[in-house]
Amino acid sequence: MSRRGWLLFAAMCLLWGIPYLMIKIAVDGVSVPVLVFARTAIGAAVLLPLAARAGGLAILRAHWRPLLAFAALEIIGPWWLLSDAERRLSSGMTGLLIAAVPIIGVLVVRLFGDTTPLGPVRWTGLGLGMAGVLLLAAPHLGGGTGWPVVELLLVAIGYATAPVIAARKLAEVPNLLMTASCLTLAALVYTVPAIVTWPRELPSGAVLLALGGLGVVCTAVAFVLFFELIREVGPARAMVFTYVNPAVAVTAGVLLLGEPLTLPVIAAFVLILTGSVLATARQREKVPAVAAVAQPCPAAD
Repeated sequence: MSRRGWLLFAAMCLLWGIPYLMIKIAVDGVSVPVLVFARTAIGAAVLLPLAARAGGLAILRAHWRPLLAFAALEIIGPWWLLSDAERRLSSGMTGLLIAAVPIIGVLVVRLFGDTTPLGPVRWTGLGLGMAGVLLLAAPHLGGGTGWPVVELLLVAIGYATAPVIAARKLAEVPNLLMTASCLTLAALVYTVPAIVTWPRELPSGAVLLALGGLGVVCTAVAFVLFFELIREVGPARAMVFTYVNPAVAVTAGVLLLGEPLTLPVIAAFVLILTGSVLATARQREKVPAVAAVAQPCPAAD
């Protein structure tokens, strides 16, 4: 990989590893609707001028149904659930649970009709990944944090399903145009809820910086660099950074928010990471292997 490719790769590891930290800071000062509205509106405002092109509206009209489905599964639903879950869970744990997306993606593509045999390596990966998720989730299922865990699993299902829709139904839509239009749609959806729950006082500087960082850095800039990374190294190699994001999320939470780094968290990280790598590995069999489902942003993610 070229030096430019490595720089883009390192940037994506950081930019899509720190949103969990920023969300954790932001939800302490504003409501979930305000957070999601701010992130999507800022991101759309930055990306729309870059995505504007002749014939763009015609492309969007021709694909509005899959675009709506993609936006709902990638942004509108997940970013609400993710932000709401972080009101009660640590940012590191959130990042680790979302790291299960590649594992869930392997199961999702089978629901969409893929019949490729998984093989022992990928089955082992699925088992290890699910064990890691259970290790994280089990202590919370009997208490008040059970619902946030369910919210994050729903986010992971959405993140795993949206790329399948994009690959099958939105291949003709330019990536930047698709992202900008989906962010715009999400901002419109959250406009009224954000107005109703708008803070009566100006949030703290940390909260405002977190909201700005989420919208500009972790959404707009991250998407632009993501598409550059795909052009530089190809989609398969570009998605490897998603295996590093959980480590960034956990490290940021420990160093900047004082979140605990326990043995179960470390063990779950190893299990989920190993499981993701094995579950999405290409098989050396006569039957052609199905490419791993690309993990989207936290959001992208």
